[in-house]
Amino acid sequence: MPVDVNIRKGESVERALRRLKKRLDREGVIRDARAKRYFEKPSEIKRRKKKVAAFSNMLRVRNENR
Repeated sequence: MPVDVNIRKGESVERALRRLKKRLDREGVIRDARAKRYFEKPSEIKRRKKKVAAFSNMLRVRNENR
């Protein structure tokens, strides 16, 4: 699905680019492109997801204890 950003009347190109970058970031397009740049073995994917989940869980537990 393509991401479109129309330049509004009186809007600078820099501001439109900024909106485009924000939309791409929100939809995860850049993150997906970087992740798909190189092949990652299924075991590496599982290891990375497990590490992210453990970190998120640690943050959640830390915030609950406050």
